[in-house]
Amino acid sequence: MPRLGLNKRVFPAIFLFTPVLRAPLSVHHFERRVAVVTRYNPVEVGCTVRLRSHMTPDAAVALSLLPVFELPRVGLSDRLRADDPHLIELARSFAERAHAVRAAAVIRGIHVIAWNEPGFPAALLTMTDMPPALWYCGQLDALDGVAVAIVGSRAASAVAIETASSIASDLASRGITVVSGLARGVDSAAHRGALQTGRTAAVLGSGLDRLYPPEHASLAAEIAVRGVVISEYPPGTSPLPFHFPQRNRLISGLSRAVVVIEANEKSGSLITATCALEQGREVMAVPGNVLSGRSRGAHALIRDGAKIVECADDIVEELWPQGARAKAGQPEVSAKDSVVSPDPVLRRMEAGQAYDLDGLAALSGLESARLLSRLIDLELQGQLRRVGGGRFMRQM
Repeated sequence: MPRLGLNKRVFPAIFLFTPVLRAPLSVHHFERRVAVVTRYNPVEVGCTVRLRSHMTPDAAVALSLLPVFELPRVGLSDRLRADDPHLIELARSFAERAHAVRAAAVIRGIHVIAWNEPGFPAALLTMTDMPPALWYCGQLDALDGVAVAIVGSRAASAVAIETASSIASDLASRGITVVSGLARGVDSAAHRGALQTGRTAAVLGSGLDRLYPPEHASLAAEIAVRGVVISEYPPGTSPLPFHFPQRNRLISGLSRAVVVIEANEKSGSLITATCALEQGREVMAVPGNVLSGRSRGAHALIRDGAKIVECADDIVEELWPQGARAKAGQPEVSAKDSVVSPDPVLRRMEAGQAYDLDGLAALSGLESARLLSRLIDLELQGQLRRVGGGRFMRQM
């Protein structure tokens, strides 16, 4: 599929929020944080720095408590992996509060997983701006397999609601997790459709105890039983407007493809599409009524090269061009359907040795998005498994 170009006319909202997301961490702010630490015995602090110089899961959870303007997400993945000492100092100053928030959350059925713990969604590890931790309710393993995002208008037409529900139900029946944002309109229709036949994941722009919109509390509870509700924001975080563009990068990051249904030129769904393009994910769109103006954003995506989607089969055919079909339980990907034979990833992995995504990318020569897609296929085939810290190991 041709690469979609970023069009400022089509995606105006992303430029509006960019300054907020990319604000640098000031030196003075860091000095204030250090001052808090250095009130303690300098000898004890020095020992602590030497003994705890690595980014631990507890430190990552503590970082998740920082607001976006104090912890810019741009380039955060590299800083986390490099054990950035500034981040470790920030985490230390929030450690006590993080412990209290975590303890209170467990009582309410809210759990948290750090980026460097087993079970953290592998798809997010390929992002340059992954969150340090995820707070969640439900079954986190719903994100282990293939996922497709469905997003669109909040003020959706009856046709868009029916389309979203039908496509989501069909995808979920094939073992594909449907990801969306729990918003009114297309998002909630996609969640409900997926719940009829399989699993779905809702990504929030607030703490899990501050659901927005509030009328979807029962839907969120139902999703948590058969799927998962997640957020990078800790409990107690209000649904502030700038959280939602930030949230959209996780919707696309978790998914192999993003399907846009009924989005106008200013729709937040186009931010999700922009994020998907930057992350190397597929972007698809459902055409709509040309007279209503409701689908101008979706039509702009199609003009720029997005695949037209009329049913779930269109999505499956785009993701598995060799003719593989998704069946109930998991996508059907056989050895003969592999992109390259012998497999360029497996043949470079030694049995019993764990590899991270960066290492596998260097060994295989595949870009991150294509590599992740291949790793998921190999995992579904039972040829490799995930281990701690987002690493992969070849099966014996």
